[in-house]
Parts: sequence; structure tokens; C-alpha cells
Amino acid sequence: MSTTATMEKPPTTDNPVFSVDGLWKVFGPKADLVPEDAELAALDPADLRERTGCTAAVRDVSFDVRKGEVFVVMGLSGSGKSTLVRCLTRLIEPTAGTICIDGEDVRAMDKSRLRELRRHRAAMVFQHFGLLPHRTVLDNVAYGLEVQGVGKAERRARAAEVVVKVGLEGMEQRKPSQLSGGQQQRVGLARALAVDPQVLLFDEPFSALDPLIRRDMQEEVVRLHREEGRTMVFITHDLSEALKLGDRIALMRDGKVVQLGTPEEIVGSPADGYVREFVRDVPREQVMTVRRAMQPGGCAGPTHPGALAPDAVVADAIKVVAERGGPACVVERGRCLGVVDHERLLGVVAGTQLRDGSPAPRSSEGASGASGTELRKEAV
Repeated sequence: MSTTATMEKPPTTDNPVFSVDGLWKVFGPKADLVPEDAELAALDPADLRERTGCTAAVRDVSFDVRKGEVFVVMGLSGSGKSTLVRCLTRLIEPTAGTICIDGEDVRAMDKSRLRELRRHRAAMVFQHFGLLPHRTVLDNVAYGLEVQGVGKAERRARAAEVVVKVGLEGMEQRKPSQLSGGQQQRVGLARALAVDPQVLLFDEPFSALDPLIRRDMQEEVVRLHREEGRTMVFITHDLSEALKLGDRIALMRDGKVVQLGTPEEIVGSPADGYVREFVRDVPREQVMTVRRAMQPGGCAGPTHPGALAPDAVVADAIKVVAERGGPACVVERGRCLGVVDHERLLGVVAGTQLRDGSPAPRSSEGASGASGTELRKEAV
């Protein structure tokens, strides 16, 4: 499993594109009452349904999506992740809470402003491609520009550029029925890119694809993000996909975000038993970085043997240390931050050593945790 930790990615900023605060989406009779009533809001899903007939698909969710990052929302089926992403552009109307894009209140937008949001600022890529079967690849890609009112010559020229960008050069005149599933999804991705949106929203776009095609499409998203630095919100139920693509991951369960952090934070410091069970089989050496494994402090001498970047994954560091036959320096901008050796690296892989060298906590599963049996039941 490869992760974003080993890839050069564009820098993110602390300026949020989307800001979400206290977001609720409740389905059912008198849904508006649930977020306002502390007693009802605290009920678990089964008790809430029994008492009110309502289902809270999204429960009091708050987060920011930073400019230039890939923000992944993941969870099992029914966790609320797809409802959440549809609330961002009001494809589903939220019940309560605030959503802002660049500081503008999305829930206060009128129909005209909302159309502008969906056509220009936030483009959605769905699992089902929704291609127009009677149109060519080029005309499908240009469709969003046509809706925007862009002239035919200009929209076809812009569409042609994007077709090349997603690897479909030479297929411009084919119809969707002449394409493979992966090629059709590339058309869907190109159609979203053609309108040059501020943020791309992906709702489990690759879940219906064969594993090899899915991997290729993941690599395509990584490549496009690396080249363009475009802000992305990516919805998935696949942990491997989340770890590969995400700068940060929000892990959802029963409509709530149970943990939000970098892939390394989620794998290295799971918030509860449910998250711990989720990441149990992740190869830690492919996610954890040498920043967590290193002994802080400068190394002796003017040279920096090994010269590992602090964001290098432990798997790569193990190879360097083995080849050197001794410790390696962790270097950033020419300055040694610390050193790593074989023992510290293996301690991180085993989950028995923290950055300061102390034993890693082995917290027991409490009431909020999930056993392996429970998690497997939810996955069915």
C-alpha cells in the first residue's frame, strides 16, 4: 500500500475553502426538532428511530477543508458520508448548521447563486458516470461549459485540453458505449475539470470499477492534484483509498465524525476501539513517517548520513538504515532534526514506541469502541 507520505504534493494553506459547523441532516417527521432538543440529539440511531421515526444521517459535524488539500471522508455503508458531501452544495438540504464556501453562507444562497456554485465553484464526480450516450467524448466533456453558456468553439477547445490531461487523447470522437468503465470515469473526471472548479467533490467515484482500473484512477487523481494543487473532497468506504489519497481523513460512524486527522495520526493514534479495529491491518511502515520515529536532536558533524526527509515513510527509512548499517539523519532544509535507527523504526512499525521513545498507549476498548465482530457486521 502506497500513501501520500511518499509523494510530493502541493502545499496546502490554512485558508478554508469549505467551513462546516454543527451540520445536521435528519430525515423523517418533524426533523427540525432533533438538533434543537439535546435529549433527542443524544439518542443512538435505533432509539431515535423508535422514539421519533427520524434518522439522523449527519450528526453535528464540523470541519474545514483547506485550500489545496485532498480531504477524505470515509466510513462504512450508512455512515452518512455521501449525505454529507451532498449537503455541501445543497443537493440535499441540511437540517441545521452552517456551511460556508470562501466565507459565503451556502445555506443562505438563492437559486441563482446556488446554480453558480454548482456550475462554477464546486464540481461533483459521481460513482455513476451519467454520460450522455448519444454524445461523443469531447461533447460530454464540454457539456458543463455548454450549460455555462460558453460558445461552441471555445468549449470544444477547452474540452480537448482536458481530454489530453486525463489520458483520453485519440478517443475524442468515441461514444460512451465504446469505452471501458475506467475510460468512462475519466470522461466524468474531465467533464468536472473542464469547468475549472474551485473544488472537486468525489462521491465514491471508483467503487464500481475493477481493482486494477480503480488503482489507475487513484493514481490519476494523485497526479492531477500534484500538478494542479486543486482542492478536493473525496468520499470513500475504502481505507486503502483514503490513506493513499488523503492529506486528512474524517472517519464517520452513525453520522458522526469519530476521528479527523492525517493518515499517520489515524493509523498511529486511533481515537477509540472502532478506529483501532478499522486500521488494524494497515501496514504501518507504509503510513508512519520518520518524524514520529526519530530521536530529536542534531547529529554530530557537518554531514548528514542517510539524509531522510521527515515525511519519508518508515519502510523507506528501514532500507536506508539497513544499507548504511547504522543510524540515519532526518534532515529538513539542510538542518538535522534528529536520527533514526533500526530499533526505533521497528518500534513504530510494531506500535510500541512513540516519537519521544516512550511506550505507545494500549488503551482498552470502552463503551464507544467496536469489537472486530461488530465492525464486520456493519460491513456486511
